[in-house]
Amino acid sequence: MKILAPLHRLFESWLDPFGRTDDLQPPQQTWRFFWFYIRQAKGPFLALLVLGGLVALVEAALFYYVGRLVDMLDGADQAAGWTGLLRDYGGELVWMLVVVLGIRFLVTWLSATVEEQTINLGFYNRVRWQAYSHVIRQSLGFFQNDFSGAIASKVWQSGGAVGDFMVSLLQVVWFILIYTVTTVVLVGQLDWRLAAAVVAWVVAFGILARFYVPRMRRLSAAAAEQASALTGRIVDSFSNIQTLKLFGTREGDDRFVRAGFEKFVEAMTHLARTLVGVRSAMGMLSGIAIAGIAALSMHLWTEGLITVGAVAFTTGLILRLYNLLGRLMNQLNGLMRNYGTAQNSAELIARPLGLVDAPDARPLVVTDAVVRFNNVSFHYDKALPVIDNLDLEIRAGERVGLIGRSGAGKSTIDNLLLRFYDVQSGTISIDGQDISHVTQESLRASIGVVTQDASLLHRSIRANLTYGRPDATDDEMYAAAALAEADEFIEQLIDQKGRTAYDAHVGERGVKLSGGQRQRVAIARVLLKNAPILVLDEATSALDSEVEAAIQSQLKTLMQGKTVLAIAHRLSTIASLDRLVVMDRGRIVEQGTHQDLIARGGLYADLWSRQSGGMIAADFGDEEGGEPQPVPALHNF
Repeated sequence: MKILAPLHRLFESWLDPFGRTDDLQPPQQTWRFFWFYIRQAKGPFLALLVLGGLVALVEAALFYYVGRLVDMLDGADQAAGWTGLLRDYGGELVWMLVVVLGIRFLVTWLSATVEEQTINLGFYNRVRWQAYSHVIRQSLGFFQNDFSGAIASKVWQSGGAVGDFMVSLLQVVWFILIYTVTTVVLVGQLDWRLAAAVVAWVVAFGILARFYVPRMRRLSAAAAEQASALTGRIVDSFSNIQTLKLFGTREGDDRFVRAGFEKFVEAMTHLARTLVGVRSAMGMLSGIAIAGIAALSMHLWTEGLITVGAVAFTTGLILRLYNLLGRLMNQLNGLMRNYGTAQNSAELIARPLGLVDAPDARPLVVTDAVVRFNNVSFHYDKALPVIDNLDLEIRAGERVGLIGRSGAGKSTIDNLLLRFYDVQSGTISIDGQDISHVTQESLRASIGVVTQDASLLHRSIRANLTYGRPDATDDEMYAAAALAEADEFIEQLIDQKGRTAYDAHVGERGVKLSGGQRQRVAIARVLLKNAPILVLDEATSALDSEVEAAIQSQLKTLMQGKTVLAIAHRLSTIASLDRLVVMDRGRIVEQGTHQDLIARGGLYADLWSRQSGGMIAADFGDEEGGEPQPVPALHNF
């Protein structure tokens, strides 16, 4: 096998799975969707087409040789033995041997090699990689509108569906087509009536296929859609297993998943009934054709028009054709399933990117980190505006806190700043640069974010910490972990595969860590990233008081020299920021320092009173009602 290794590598490298990096959005029309990928592998598929035809020719030749051998033995002198056979038919027998042992092996080996080592390795994975590369660049809203499991399923199935369709088309359908034509030609040389009978059989088969194939395609697409939806429900249950254990009941979750199963089973039931019908019709048609052609060949023999070898040859070819046509109908079922699966995947994969860089987009250059919202309006639903004519400027190095009831639009402002969504009107700028005209990658590279739900990748601690800054040194990583009070628990980690400390894997979304541990890793990740703009969205909400007290001083160090936008429902955690902006129903209703807003007696004072139990004076002023005092150091950034 080592001798063949260079040859294997040649076929394996023929089609690079990662050979295309731009223009990855395929068309939505199914056939154009297929062609988008197939045209990238025209050489291998052409080779498969030629080799599939040669395999079919060799297959038909074998039956021809069976008939010839019968005629040779029938006409030879048995007493002369091998000497007589070689004298009379030596050249023809040697050629048969070359075809059976040499040519047949060569075309079969080449066909298998191209299919397995070029198409299966290169093409299948190229489709999957390009589908993934396009889908992963979709907007945040794209992923929020569907099950992540369903999206992943469609991305993965796209490669198998397109690849299996083409391989089946070339390896089976093309093979059967060549074999059928060859059969018609060979039996036609014996008698035109045999050829006519075969043609009639094939035409009747075509009529059956014309009736059933569109139904199979439609039902296969419906089954593929329900299969993806079911996968999404299953993955959703597995991904939220803790929530299911805490709040759900086994019966309730079973009902949710079973509903998906029932829709899938219903779709498959309609498809199964259609398949039973087509197989039954094929069985009846093939039985009539085989009996009729066999009877016709025997009749021709009785008339002395064909030899015994011709009868054997014709019968063998017809029986093989029967098997191949049955296989073709089954393969048409597989083709339509793959077509339906590809059609279903195309509807998702081929969607245009929701958010793209402007044609003239340039990298963001941050000098002072001045953030400006200028008359910004935004809505998820046109009937329900979330942000309404917002004007807000955050000066260089200013620390601003966003406050408001749930649904006031605080987190939406963060999402707009990060350009997860585009504003409907107005502009958002950083140092005078409209963020819609800078590259998304450079924009988000300039903003460090710590959210309430600290989601980690199912990778090592090291990979999670350095994700925003891959070129960071180990010393810088260790320093960031220490600042976030995460170094001690990280050193004690060990996963199920024995990996320890910074090499230990954290599980999907970091489920192997506690909420506080995940939050500290997330804070360390932002510390290491060291972006000039910092967004804190309930950054310490998952921490206990002792850990929060330790981290607050580090966050204060982190914020030095940065422009900060912080959100917190626990007002004491942001009360000492430079400016507090109070929002209500998408508008700014108040802004100022903590002391100013308390003195004003508006919405902020009401929210503060509710959280502090009405003891504002006791906490923030002296007993004679003097000037409010600073927020306790425990909650100071």
